[in-house]
Amino acid sequence: MDRNTLWSLRLGFSGKQAQAIKKMGLPKFMEQSFNASYDRKVPSFLENSPKSLAELKARRQEIKKSDSAEVKELLKTELQVSQEMKAWWLQKMIAEEFPLREKMVCFWHNHFVSTFQKVKVNHWIYQHNQILREHAFGNFKTLTKAIIQSNAMVRYLDNVDNRREKINENLSRELLELFTLGIGNYTEEDIKNGAKGLAGLNLGENNAEYRRFLENNDTITYFGKTGKFKADEMIDIIFEQEAAPYLITRKILQWFVYDNPTQELITHYGDYFRKVDFEIKPLLIKIATEEFTKDNAGSKIKDPLVYILQLMDELNVDDINPKLLAFYLKQQGMDLFNQPNVKGWNGGKEWLSSQIYLQRTNVADLLCNGRNISRRAQMDDADLANENKNQLLNVSLNWTKSGTNKTVIAELENRLLFQSNENMRKDWETILKYDFNPKAEGADNAVMRLFNNMIKTPEFQII
Repeated sequence: MDRNTLWSLRLGFSGKQAQAIKKMGLPKFMEQSFNASYDRKVPSFLENSPKSLAELKARRQEIKKSDSAEVKELLKTELQVSQEMKAWWLQKMIAEEFPLREKMVCFWHNHFVSTFQKVKVNHWIYQHNQILREHAFGNFKTLTKAIIQSNAMVRYLDNVDNRREKINENLSRELLELFTLGIGNYTEEDIKNGAKGLAGLNLGENNAEYRRFLENNDTITYFGKTGKFKADEMIDIIFEQEAAPYLITRKILQWFVYDNPTQELITHYGDYFRKVDFEIKPLLIKIATEEFTKDNAGSKIKDPLVYILQLMDELNVDDINPKLLAFYLKQQGMDLFNQPNVKGWNGGKEWLSSQIYLQRTNVADLLCNGRNISRRAQMDDADLANENKNQLLNVSLNWTKSGTNKTVIAELENRLLFQSNENMRKDWETILKYDFNPKAEGADNAVMRLFNNMIKTPEFQII
């Protein structure tokens, strides 16, 4: 595979940025990605969703006073807003000239998990997503402080139930186990005392706030330090620990480059991450520029998002309803805003189960034939209910319409597959025969058949 295409897939969701990487060089491309602006305006679909505690309380009272049919309709409306938010985010991923920020938001989204299914307030989920976007390339410690004190997180990890008379350890535990240090780098006493420090951190207007009558002001010992610590001080202490840079460095390597990074690489980049005081931008630059020079194609299984957006880019598809895309991702086990649990999507081999692989081959056939990706979607959504099941999509492939069958095969190989062999090429030469004429009337159809065959191979599932 062409190296620029490979890194376009790794730093985005398709091969769309390959030419920009080639023209600018990777360092300049990344700098442009860091500097690209992003929209801070609250989307219109959230206009009628509760935004403040007062509005949320009023909505709850409305639900209490309503009959079952009205309650069902209110809940249905919020579910539809959640679907709109998935579509809104997918459109960002597709449309951005420099999609690295959205790629990083998706990484943080799966690190600091907080789902609509449990939080149930769309505006808080949106705020959570925007915090990730704002801090995507910033400081890991600063981001951790902001996310831990978001309404979505205190609701999702039950800190609304953590009060001085009745301690709930859920947020305290996941802060250490999943968000910062990892198992084996803290004690149960750290969790218990951390929960006391987080007690009373409850829902607020724009972010979580400590409630005076619920917080615990006992002196605690946290990682050997004694004092009356709250969230910010606790996180400062966490980031002083020896293990602080390595869990997140491992996960960043897994997200961008390797499903199974070596401990040597984790230590190498983790030590650097500590040296730059947990600044994300220099870490990403170091990882990308150093790994770009290596022969490491084939080290990571594509997640469903990269798989489907790469296909759409290759086929020049721009008329799929993004809600259908969101539903397809859900079928593939990558439901945006609704991970299966606080650990998030495991990735790796789980992205290539027999069921997922079968779904991928089915969607390859549908798209290559100009059909919608999921014509059997049964969703409680007007846009999808009205979707024409037989709607034809405009699909076309870009390929050099000169040369021979072998040059066309080589061109697609270079774009699509991390590796190939002589036996595969012989099979492809039975699809695109030796007397292939790129100027013939059926040439595009023949190349589309070749493309369809290539994207069903195991080699296409891996980057």
